[in-house]
Amino acid sequence: MREQRTGRPGDGPFTERTPRVAAARHLTRRAGRDRAGRFLAEGAQAVREALAWAAAGRGRVHELFATEEAGQRHPELLAAARRAGVPVSTVTERAAAGLSETVTPQGLVAVCDPVDVRLSSALAGRPRLVAVLVGVSDPGNAGTVLRVADAAGADAVIFAGDAVDPHNGKCVRATTGSLFHLPVVRGRDVDAVFHACRAAGLRLVAADGHAETDLDAAEEFGDLLRPTAWVFGSEAHGLPAEVLGAVDEVVRVPLYGAAESLNLATAAAVCLYTSARAQRRG
Repeated sequence: MREQRTGRPGDGPFTERTPRVAAARHLTRRAGRDRAGRFLAEGAQAVREALAWAAAGRGRVHELFATEEAGQRHPELLAAARRAGVPVSTVTERAAAGLSETVTPQGLVAVCDPVDVRLSSALAGRPRLVAVLVGVSDPGNAGTVLRVADAAGADAVIFAGDAVDPHNGKCVRATTGSLFHLPVVRGRDVDAVFHACRAAGLRLVAADGHAETDLDAAEEFGDLLRPTAWVFGSEAHGLPAEVLGAVDEVVRVPLYGAAESLNLATAAAVCLYTSARAQRRG
């Protein structure tokens, strides 16, 4: 398949005014993503994982935009896209910058189907470890927790309540491709998410810095051997009282030094890995 340019032989790379680029630029906003049912994955790693995700039949990559320089750096990705029948469109550096939300655009952007799935689908098959992000609004934190959940072998990540869109550009970049590895769910109704987790055999355990029980005690008592849905709140506000009252247990990560607290992604990493280790040893 030949590279797509502007649709007329002899024309140069797509510019920021080219209709397809202009349409893709709307995907940098949540309203545009929701309206089009597509999102952008930027960077070599994200594009690589998006192509593998599409090849596995889990979604579709509709187009790959690449600057000439990026194409020279990653010819294997352009070749893989062409083999998969994905149109490869050369764009100017300025056009690529318009599709990026970073200071230094990488020059590779894939237009993809949304990755989120139904809650019932994500929790099918007796899950052992799930991360639930309740009202987490910071995309960098959310994306990093998703990456950690993937690394810890979690079965799904659920964005619950008024949480950030997992297709947000900063969130996608923070996952470094993990967004395409495991089921991702968006569930506005927190109660419905909790009910579905319990119905799937998961015990709801919330992480809260003020809890009486710490993670060491929970592990020692064997609480983490059971299938667990870890519930995390926003770094700024934590979990509201009604959420803490709705879970099965609340635990804190013990602090052995003088640090006042841990950030969300670090606390999530400790909790998820402690559960994963306990379950594997158990």
